[in-house]
Order: sequence, then C-alpha cells, then structure tokens
Amino acid sequence: MVTSNNIIRRTLLLGASLLSFSFATSLASAETYPSRPIRVIVPLAAASTVDIVARALGEELATTMGQQFVIDNRPGAGGVIGTGEMIRAEKDGYTIGMTSSNHVISPFIIKSISFDSLKDITPITVVGTVPLVLVTHPSLPVRTAGDLIALAKEKPGALDYGSAGNGSALHLAGVLFTTEAGVDMRHVPYRGTGPLTNDLIAGHVKIGFLSATAALPQIQSGTLRAIAVSTPTRIEALPDVPTLAESGLKDYSFDAWIAMIAPAGLPKPLVDRLYSETRTVLATQKMKDAFASQGVTIIGSDPATAEKFFESELAKHEKLVAAAGATTD
Repeated sequence: MVTSNNIIRRTLLLGASLLSFSFATSLASAETYPSRPIRVIVPLAAASTVDIVARALGEELATTMGQQFVIDNRPGAGGVIGTGEMIRAEKDGYTIGMTSSNHVISPFIIKSISFDSLKDITPITVVGTVPLVLVTHPSLPVRTAGDLIALAKEKPGALDYGSAGNGSALHLAGVLFTTEAGVDMRHVPYRGTGPLTNDLIAGHVKIGFLSATAALPQIQSGTLRAIAVSTPTRIEALPDVPTLAESGLKDYSFDAWIAMIAPAGLPKPLVDRLYSETRTVLATQKMKDAFASQGVTIIGSDPATAEKFFESELAKHEKLVAAAGATTD
C-alpha cells in the first residue's frame, strides 16, 4: 500500500535527484565551456567607449578561453533594445552583454521598458569605470571649476551646458554639478556624444561633460579645455587636472561604468568561469595599459559585489533622474 508519507518521500528523493543531476550537468558544461563562439551584445554604437572596451577584452578572452568572442552592436533607446535581446537569450553562456551606466538610468526615464534592470540579468563583473571630464570651449573665459561657478552665479540662466541626451549619464553629471554648485545653467540635450562633441568643438555650446575617452583627443589638441574630472581622485590620463571635489565641490563624485552581464539564471559555474577568466585578463599589463590610454579605470569586481553595485547605482540614479525631471515617454 502506497501511503501519503511514501509519496512525499519519493517526491523529495526525486527532487533531490533532479537537483543533483542539474548541478552535475552545470559542472560538466562548465568544464567544456566554451565549445563554440560567444556572442557579446553591446547595446551601444560601434566606437563607443563600451564597444572599444568590449572588443579589447573580447580579443584577449578569445585567446585565453579558446573561442572567438563576437561583438554584436545593437544600439537604440539608450541600450534598452540590445539589453532586451540579451535578456531573452538562452541561459547557456553563449550570449552575454556589455553594458553601461545607461542600464541603471533607463528604468527611470523610459517607463515602458519591458525588463527589470536587476532581476532579469546576472551581473558577472563591473569591468571598470569611465571618469567624466568637465570641459569648456577655449573661448569661454574660465580655467577652473571655481571660475565657471563664479561666472554662472554672475550670469544666472545665461550659460548653457550640453549633454548626450535627456537622462544620459552626461546630463545627470551636469545636474549634480549645478545642484552641488548652487548655480542655474540651461541644459541643451543632443542626440549622442558625437553631435555633442562636435558642437563643443565648434563653440555652439561651450560647457559639458564628456567621457575621458571622448575628451582626451580634444584636450590634447587644444580644441577643448579640461576644467575638472568627476571622480574622487585624479585620473592617470590627466594627472594635472583637479577633481571637482578638490575644486570646492567636496561631495561631488560621478563616473560612468562598464559591466559584463548575462541573462538571469545563468548557472553559477558558468558565471564563475566568465568572471575568473575576465579578472585574469584585466590583471595583465597589456590590458592595464590599453584601458589607461582610454581613460578607463579597471575594477574587475566579483559577481556578488557587482550585484550590490547595481543595486546602489539604481538607487542613486533614481534620485538624479527625479531631480533632472528627465523622461523620454
């Protein structure tokens, strides 16, 4: 006679067997992983900072892991289109993504977004941070952040600052600057970093934040002037440029970042493999030099730390977006 206790016992044993089988299968797949090329979805345009980092990292990982890392640019809607495609991919480690700060900004400016920026992904590592540089056109009579703040206070509402678009990291960096400095400056949104940079060089808008990657060539050629960097400490690529904290805004700290992610539910052995291989590559002098030349500061955080970072960044950017009043819906 089959009693209810026997049924429960058999159900529990079956469940335990299935869990053991699933775990063993994950371990086995991790041992042979990867056995074919890995697709890396970059939800931003080619030649963007994220794209440059993804290609450099993918080239090295292909050597260490024995399979090609194929970069697939899927730009649009501030990264939402490409990230959505990555989230819907199989949870087998053969489709991963490289994302940016836009990932934690988009939920607050695009109300119709179809995925959860934390629950629907598996954070693998925060690859690095990208300091921002406050730049001005040389015709503007300022050389320091103090000069700029003084001029803005002298002429409230008369100065414009540009950004890569409403709710972009460059916009929020400007919001934080005007808030911390207590000045009134008009925001001019552009459709991307390229048009913004072109108009900064031409002097059509004379103030703005740019990523260190985008700013360095212009600063070196003298077409733009570096006023301050956004990070708490100076950056290697611009050692003589002070931070905004040094320049009087003691609480100012803002940077963009780049992270490796995968669809939610990626088996832990595969997460650990991707993380350990990436960490090893990031520790090489070749990658340190390559990223330093792009103004990228290497982080290489473990998956658990990366998840906490995403949580804190979502909370921070929710407040900044609310202060900016930015929305695209």
